[in-house]
Amino acid sequence: MASSTQRPAGDAYRITRSTVLTGKNQAVDLFSTVIFDFGDTLFHSPSGVDVLVEAGVDRARAEALWEDVWAASKTAEELAKGRDVSAARHRQAWLDLFRPAEALAPGIATVLYERVMAHDEWLPYPDSAGVLADLHGRGVRIGVLSNIPSSLRPVFERHGLDRYVAAYTESYRAGRAKPDPELFLAACADLGVEPAAALMVGDSHVADGAAVLAGLTCLLLPPVPPGSARGLDRVIGLCCGG
Repeated sequence: MASSTQRPAGDAYRITRSTVLTGKNQAVDLFSTVIFDFGDTLFHSPSGVDVLVEAGVDRARAEALWEDVWAASKTAEELAKGRDVSAARHRQAWLDLFRPAEALAPGIATVLYERVMAHDEWLPYPDSAGVLADLHGRGVRIGVLSNIPSSLRPVFERHGLDRYVAAYTESYRAGRAKPDPELFLAACADLGVEPAAALMVGDSHVADGAAVLAGLTCLLLPPVPPGSARGLDRVIGLCCGG
């Protein structure tokens, strides 16, 4: 649950950031806390392309359409609509994004929303569980920060990953969404850590990249093919030195 962004006084924040030496005797700061984005970072959606193909859309056309929709959903203009602060706004915004598909398969917008955007149907990337377990085992504090219209805890519980997560900061609870810097500060407060000691890991330069405005360091992961590992192992090096 997102909490107030007012910083506690005194020792209430953890300012634990280790320093190690590399093989070249260069000092490297390591992060005590990592905050992960949910969608397209730890978890991926069911295939919208497959849903379109099942509805009779040619696969090549379905792939092009889905790529356009997904790219549009991550723009600053779409994020500014505040779709992730309530379930109703989330549904309407995504139905509008799916509207171009209606010309190819009438009624498909609602089907896409129910089958693809229901985040309880999303699946972890192949490397998510291993990396979360490794970080947790090494004492790294883990948070999840997401633009989402409902609770993520049941999704993580379903996949046995909730035991690794110390705090969930969700836009619908906070009443604000990324890229608002206040939401990143709320995530740090939920975890009891100074922003400078936290690493934000995400996929969107618009939404997740705004973490730097709140004083966090941000790692942005490039897209990967469906079914591929997400490349989360690089987080271990930034938090644990290897």
